[in-house]
Amino acid sequence: MSDRLYIFDTTLRDGEQVPGCQLNTVEKIEVAKALELLGVDIIEAGFPISSPGDFHSVEEISKAVTWPTICALTRAVQKDIDVAADALKFAKNKRIHTGIGVSESHIRYKFNSTPEEIIERAVAATKYAKKYVEDVEFYCEDAGRADNEYLARVVEAVIKAGATVVNIPDTTGYCLPQEYGAKIKYLMDHVDGIHNARLSTHCHNDLGMATANTISGVLNGARQVEVTINGIGERAGNTALEEVGMILRCHKDIDIDTNLNTQHIHHVSTMVSSLMNMPIQPNKAIVGRNAFAHSSGIHQDGVLKNKDTYEIIDPKDVGIDNNEIILTARSGRAALKHRLHVLGVDLSDQNKLDEIYKAFLDLADKKKEINDDDILMLAGRDRVAGQRIKIDYLQVTSGVGLRPIASIGLDIAGEKFEGAANGNGPVDAAINAIKKIINRKMTLQDILIQNITKGSGDLGKVHMQVECDGITYQGFSANTDIVAASAEAYIDAINKFVH
Repeated sequence: MSDRLYIFDTTLRDGEQVPGCQLNTVEKIEVAKALELLGVDIIEAGFPISSPGDFHSVEEISKAVTWPTICALTRAVQKDIDVAADALKFAKNKRIHTGIGVSESHIRYKFNSTPEEIIERAVAATKYAKKYVEDVEFYCEDAGRADNEYLARVVEAVIKAGATVVNIPDTTGYCLPQEYGAKIKYLMDHVDGIHNARLSTHCHNDLGMATANTISGVLNGARQVEVTINGIGERAGNTALEEVGMILRCHKDIDIDTNLNTQHIHHVSTMVSSLMNMPIQPNKAIVGRNAFAHSSGIHQDGVLKNKDTYEIIDPKDVGIDNNEIILTARSGRAALKHRLHVLGVDLSDQNKLDEIYKAFLDLADKKKEINDDDILMLAGRDRVAGQRIKIDYLQVTSGVGLRPIASIGLDIAGEKFEGAANGNGPVDAAINAIKKIINRKMTLQDILIQNITKGSGDLGKVHMQVECDGITYQGFSANTDIVAASAEAYIDAINKFVH
């Protein structure tokens, strides 16, 4: 009989900590339901004490999903644990995830403490969380750089205090695979009572080894993996759920099962990418658009003769339909609705479908072929339809030897405004024109422009960070006109602080 590996998804907690990727509660519930469909065992829904929004999201996700365990993160602080327990009150299966740093660096510099005091705090937090829930997970932050002998003492102490899962994070992504695997094996061999709890991996990708470290941990005894969809997360990201799932599916010799229904991977991947405004790199394993593409003549010939010559994964196993309907300006509503359904967007509202279809035809007139990124962008436009400030028109004049000038019309809560300005370039001119109308002290801190599809006429995405009154706000847009996308992203950020 195969061993069972539990999938702990932290897309909605660790993954959402990426700047510009914050979701509202409705969007988080949408992702949580998709994770449930995917077969994720534990959903880390948030860090309740960090904000009212996180508390509310944990509470609402607890109501929305049925069988997965809902987990809330805390520090080893009683108030954190109190708030987490309150947020989880509606969860059918609940877990509190508490912990503290255990590396010399964390103990000495972060906590200004001693190894013995850290163990005391770890035990106290575990026992306190145990008063609220039976299922308590303890994280040993920066375990990747911690001394193994001391780490074993911490793990043994929290298991005796009632921890049901102990998380061994490679917080900085520093470990080599054999080093991380050896750490898990050391704990399996040296911790008294280790079989009374489950060891968990939580690996970061700073050196590109998150998945390798995770698999090494599993091979050495870990039976829970902490992962995110598309590998999103702070800095270089976390271990990618889809990579771990398909590694275990492909390598039958490992003989470890998960509850994942891998045919939902593509659907959930595109949903998270769209909602979080994070394009997937084309060569990303499993879910990148080139993951099953073959451009080499030799490869193409081999695949046509027998797909196993160069493909170790059947695209259908991750939910990719080889016979996709290609959308053009001649496609009807039914084809659009079908493609949206494949991408995880179900539209029962005929009026909304009509609105998206109209926008689809406008875009199709500008492009030869509509791809999935275009479709998801169109489907997401209704999320900004209710914004207070909208662009009525934008006209920019620029060229060789000409100083760019932008004229813009804004609709602010139904009232019309116009402004014009020049700038160092067309984007700068458009932003200056907006500033003429929105009379607030705003600073553009960062702008990222990405061409997410191939071809000069295809979509570009713009991410912006705009500072106002000491707070940074994120703005996003996608458009075939990069100047228009930049203006829309700037307006998107402004809408978050102008009420």
